[in-house]
Amino acid sequence: MMARVGIAFMRLIAPLPLSWVRALGRVLGWALHALVWSRRKVVDTNLRLCFPQWSDAQRRRVAREVFVYVAQSFLDRAWLWHAPPEVVKRRVHLTGAVHELEGAEPTILFCPHFVGLDAGVSAMSQQVPRSFVGIYARQSNPVIDAWVLKGRNRFGDARPMSRAEGVRDLIAALRAGNVMYLLPDMNFTREESIFVPFYGVPAATVPSLSRFARLGKAKVVPLITKLTPEGYEVRVCEAWQDYPSKDIEADTALMNVRLQAYIDAMPAQYYWVHKRFKTRPPGEPEIY
Repeated sequence: MMARVGIAFMRLIAPLPLSWVRALGRVLGWALHALVWSRRKVVDTNLRLCFPQWSDAQRRRVAREVFVYVAQSFLDRAWLWHAPPEVVKRRVHLTGAVHELEGAEPTILFCPHFVGLDAGVSAMSQQVPRSFVGIYARQSNPVIDAWVLKGRNRFGDARPMSRAEGVRDLIAALRAGNVMYLLPDMNFTREESIFVPFYGVPAATVPSLSRFARLGKAKVVPLITKLTPEGYEVRVCEAWQDYPSKDIEADTALMNVRLQAYIDAMPAQYYWVHKRFKTRPPGEPEIY
């Protein structure tokens, strides 16, 4: 029942001016920062580990901004998934090396977890005439799951594929000329990951970017999304040269190094509410 009420609310606010939706998101973000102390602790811990050079005041300020951006981007799903297509296209600006997506060359979009990730998905499927595939993790609530799937696959030719379908099907889709969304910058299980530095801290990191690029004979194109007052800027970066190599660990470490550079440009817009360092190397204590 609550899920249906929440979706109805999102449909209700979809026609509102963007400034109103963002103002509502700011208030929601302030409230979440004040009330959800457990997640605030996660953000504070992540920022302390990754930016030890910051003052306490700076970390507190950025932590509040993180909650505001997370809340605003969540409410933006209202118009991304329910407003008329022309509204989405007007607010979501595709920039950068868009030529990297032309043709039919196997391509992996490296999509870090910035708050505007859903806007990036909408920009690709609405404005780029390619077929897309991505690994989809089901939501526990079937009503929410159906809503998210429909919203993320609203435009164009986009096909979600579950982990259960296996690597072989994903590689086949990639070699057939599909563009693959890949989001490998979260903490997964120890069995799936290797430990490489992220801001100098050993982080369990899935080596899927290097592995899929090698098996699919695909180039890697970073897709960086930025929340702006006008909507979103979705920047297509130049394809990485000499990637992947034959060293999967070196490739994965390089991915984190380049990810840090993207984050440093807008640290408050990264998804720091995630327990990035939850899985620890053997013998090391828990962080959170």
